[in-house]
Amino acid sequence: METARTRLVVPMVLFALGFGFLLVRLMSIGMFGELSETTHFAAEDKVDYIAGRADIVDRNGIVLATNLKTSSLAARPRMISEPEELATEIAAILKKENRTEILNKLKSSRRHVWISRKLTPKEVWQINSLGNPALELEEEEERVYPQGNLAAHVLGYVGIDTQPFAGVERFFQDHLSDPLRSGEPLVLSLDIRVQHILHSELKKSMDKFQAAGAAGLVMDVHTGEILALSSLPDFDPNSPPGGNSKALFNKLTQGVYEMGSGFKTFTVAMALEEKVVNLEGGYDATEPLKVDRFTIHDDHAKKRWLNVPEIYTYSSNIGSALMARDVGVEYQRDFLQKIGMFEAPGIELSGVASPLLPRQWGEVESMTVSYGHGIAITPVQLATGVAAMINGGRHIPATLLRKSDSERFLITRGGSDSEAPRVISKETSRTMRDLMRLAVEYGTGGGADVEGYFVGGKTGTAEKPGAGGYRKKDLISSFIGAFPMDDPRYVVFAMLDEPKGTEETFYMASGGWTAAPLVGEVVRQIGPLLGVAPEKRREPRYRNLILTSADRDKHH
Repeated sequence: METARTRLVVPMVLFALGFGFLLVRLMSIGMFGELSETTHFAAEDKVDYIAGRADIVDRNGIVLATNLKTSSLAARPRMISEPEELATEIAAILKKENRTEILNKLKSSRRHVWISRKLTPKEVWQINSLGNPALELEEEEERVYPQGNLAAHVLGYVGIDTQPFAGVERFFQDHLSDPLRSGEPLVLSLDIRVQHILHSELKKSMDKFQAAGAAGLVMDVHTGEILALSSLPDFDPNSPPGGNSKALFNKLTQGVYEMGSGFKTFTVAMALEEKVVNLEGGYDATEPLKVDRFTIHDDHAKKRWLNVPEIYTYSSNIGSALMARDVGVEYQRDFLQKIGMFEAPGIELSGVASPLLPRQWGEVESMTVSYGHGIAITPVQLATGVAAMINGGRHIPATLLRKSDSERFLITRGGSDSEAPRVISKETSRTMRDLMRLAVEYGTGGGADVEGYFVGGKTGTAEKPGAGGYRKKDLISSFIGAFPMDDPRYVVFAMLDEPKGTEETFYMASGGWTAAPLVGEVVRQIGPLLGVAPEKRREPRYRNLILTSADRDKHH
């Protein structure tokens, strides 16, 4: 009896132990196995996670480029039994897509194909309503530009797979695409309010004068910060044009032009700095100047001896050429090189053009360069060079990045003197401010004058080169200005490509008739915005050296 009981108990105990072991094992799998799997996927998600592209903002924090979540439609062709019917259904929803192209993708032998990107919420809902397991909606990030075409040439754009094209998107690709810096926006020097004003006025003038294009910029003369930069025609970076479109060309950094009389600013400055002539000195501009096989004329000749302020104010080619001859070829070359005319500007954009210099730089070339012919530069180079002439004599490169408050404080207080190379003395710089003011108040830049803002500047009108010589009717008309000239803060440049005169301008299309009024209107609007208070009008220095007359010409 006892033996039989023992035989019965032993199997029951073994059975209980085995059952208990299985129960513990099942509980272990249920609790820790699921946790392990979850941990595995969480770790996998962490490895695969890629932070979005960093934002781009203007100097005041206004968003210029950012990212939005969007959905894209993909398909698995091998799971599709009726591609014809499905292609028709998709085409009815995605009206921007072609049915034939959709069908070809659905019949593909590939495992995975993209059908369409950037679907709207309504399109997503309709695709989901089809209930087809072969269709997949995948979440992506879309790069968007809230300001549209307003700063297109500064920003550039990115492709479908965030590949950057042009602008700061391309130049700062390492910063913008770095996952560790996705929370650090790229802060530009642009002020979108100033950008809007400049862009609007350029468009108005381009339409008014039926110009092929227009371009302009606003720059801080003490820091080199560009507050506005616009080139027309432009494009919307949200839907950029094809690679060969003229709209992609940035005239301010990719184009080089003979800037005409704007170059006389440098000629006068180098002559005064080298002391080859003083303000009371001058040159005989009574007759055209014959040099070798060439003859240099004044477009609106005064036919008399002109002093230096008059040569600049009345834009005398003859006087500038004679001044350059006295300066000498070597000094002229050295001076222009110091102010950045011999190399591409270091602005933070890709594809910046290098200047076109004379192949041979002898006396004849030196004289034509003195009034902006025979040398082609970017407008950015002209603006930075002129800024150096009026900011106290320091050459400060143009930049599209906002400088910190501490940097700006040091620069405006003169603390950065050791960093920015001096190109002219403070005394010469002060004189150039006064001469630029004279050129607006009594000379060729009168159209840019704005009550209370003491605008100074120089017009520029140059014929475009072509096969066999210059095309006399195809002009680059420009104005390089600054304000207020008693203590300059901003350079403003505007250029019109092949403008056509109107009845209002007596069918004249030179810089004084077209670009100078444009700059004046920009100054009128941005002056109050930038905190420049208007002041009472006062006579400029050296007014006594200008012999004014009834035939005062403000529109050369």
